Amino acid sequence: MKEKLTIIKVGGAVVEDEQQLARLLRDFSHISGKKVLVHGGGRKATKVAAALGIESQMVGGRRITDDKMLDVVTMVYGGLVNKTLVARLQALGVQALGLTGADMDVICSHKRPPVTIAQPEVSNNQSIDFGWVGDVDSVDGQRLASLIDTGVVPIMAPLTHDGNGHMLNTNADTIAGETAKALASFYDVTLIYCFEKNGVLSNADDDDSVIPLITRDDFSRLVADGTVAGGMIPKIENSLAAVEAGVGRVIITKATAIDGTKGTIIRK
Repeated sequence: MKEKLTIIKVGGAVVEDEQQLARLLRDFSHISGKKVLVHGGGRKATKVAAALGIESQMVGGRRITDDKMLDVVTMVYGGLVNKTLVARLQALGVQALGLTGADMDVICSHKRPPVTIAQPEVSNNQSIDFGWVGDVDSVDGQRLASLIDTGVVPIMAPLTHDGNGHMLNTNADTIAGETAKALASFYDVTLIYCFEKNGVLSNADDDDSVIPLITRDDFSRLVADGTVAGGMIPKIENSLAAVEAGVGRVIITKATAIDGTKGTIIRK
């Protein structure tokens, strides 16, 4: 029987809220067994960029990452946010190690080609170049597993590299999902996406309207009727891809419920 591994993905909104973050780190430190934390930090990056006089450009909720913004996200994600989380977890007795995808070559990506997307801020059929944004090609599960088996807890920033010396800004949900898939060969993996809501909601204005279970068929229906929209679509897509690739279970829940007892379960 495989050992259990818990992967927690926490978004930038929680990272920016001291009360939520303190509780999440405490709860994470209490998770028994092997574990990984994947974090975002987009709100902090936007604030730091503004302080430096660098404008943040977003299209469809995704950040355009030019040369200057790449410097900002590398500093903020790989430095400020990542090392702050590492230090705070060390204080809680967690043997944490901060990683980007470039460290130990654990996640390699390619630069996203220009894409055409349908968004109000984009003219019809206009191609958008997101700049130094990476789409994951591979995660070295063996290398990560060898690290985890020594008792290390990886704290993974939303940065990867292209193998040619370039860092790439990469969606944290995607990193969490791809890492979970790569580690499913070695462990019984539970992937928990946590954010500020109680789960996937049937009514956006009612935080108690949690949908307890979503399958692939459910997802298609929920997108078609508009119940699931915006940033929740790629989150559930990543979740479904993970369970279809062998991840034991995926849960979308509130940052205060990372014990896996509440929220929305994603199944095949």
